[in-house]
Amino acid sequence: MKTDYCPLCMAEKPIFFYQSKRVNLVRDFLQCTDCELVFVPSEFHLTLSQQRDRYLEHNNDPMDSEYRAFLSRLRDPLLPLLKEGDVGLDFGCGPGPALAQMLRDSGYKMDLYDPLFWDDNSALEKSYDFVTCTETIEHFSNPASDFALLDSVVKDEGVLGVMTSILYKEVIFEDWYYKLDPTHVSFYTPSTMEWISNKFNWAIESAYKNVYFFIK
Repeated sequence: MKTDYCPLCMAEKPIFFYQSKRVNLVRDFLQCTDCELVFVPSEFHLTLSQQRDRYLEHNNDPMDSEYRAFLSRLRDPLLPLLKEGDVGLDFGCGPGPALAQMLRDSGYKMDLYDPLFWDDNSALEKSYDFVTCTETIEHFSNPASDFALLDSVVKDEGVLGVMTSILYKEVIFEDWYYKLDPTHVSFYTPSTMEWISNKFNWAIESAYKNVYFFIK
């Protein structure tokens, strides 16, 4: 194992957590003893081209009713936190920015950013009243810099809404479907989310399972 520090909090000597021996998905998982992030060392990460091909396999059609219902788990509790005229960014929107369209339908102006599908760096030079980040942070290969970037684009008193499958205590990792996607390399416990909120001095609340809001 080459990795000797946590990619989120930079603590040294993460511990061995799990090894996948599945055909075509042999990789290690480590856990930080400080922030409790579980992560895949970089030597097991896919190339950007491989990641893009994998993302295109997902059914993220903005008009798909089931996908919109899934995204509403973040949108619905987000709306009461917003005010008229707020402007948002859908960070990691993927090839089909369904959540951005749903929020536009609710009356909000939305910008898009995705390093593979909407690589518009001008969006990252602005600041926003709210940022949505759905099914994205599990792909962060360098979460320390990625969360710092998110902090930089959220205005003071702004909202960062995050949705990812959280590694709750009751989850049996060996049986957990979420670890089977080769593009998923960072897995967050509730303690990890608390660590992130403390690091950036964000208030934190969890409206639903797997949904977190950080208030700057």
